[in-house]
Amino acid sequence: MSTTTVAPLTIHDAEALVTAACRAAEADGVTVSVTVLDAGGHLLAFRRDDRAVLISGETSTRKAYTALQLNAPTADLVDAVQPGGLFHTLPTALDRPLLFIAGGVPVRRDGRLIGAIGVGSPEQDHGFATAAVETLA
Repeated sequence: MSTTTVAPLTIHDAEALVTAACRAAEADGVTVSVTVLDAGGHLLAFRRDDRAVLISGETSTRKAYTALQLNAPTADLVDAVQPGGLFHTLPTALDRPLLFIAGGVPVRRDGRLIGAIGVGSPEQDHGFATAAVETLA
């Protein structure tokens, strides 16, 4: 039996993701906080714009964590967390709260989950996170 090895998300990759997300946001005049986690949920890179609301750092981290744990963009999960939705009670079942709003995107390499990025901003956060992930391809 053979095993396929996929290169992990590196600190260099994580810093490139942060830079790409920040550039996309700055081009639109938006302040952001960005968090990148590896596949184990460990923080690899983080940036909070000094003009951003302080809580945006926690928000970006929770978005990345949610995208990582559920292996899906958080923007795709909105209906699932509404009352009666598939994940409505999930946050109480885990030891870390999840944040089910747009801005968290899984990072994949060769089809495998290797990490996640979370962008905290007042608008367009899903677009900034997606644009950043596309730069790694």
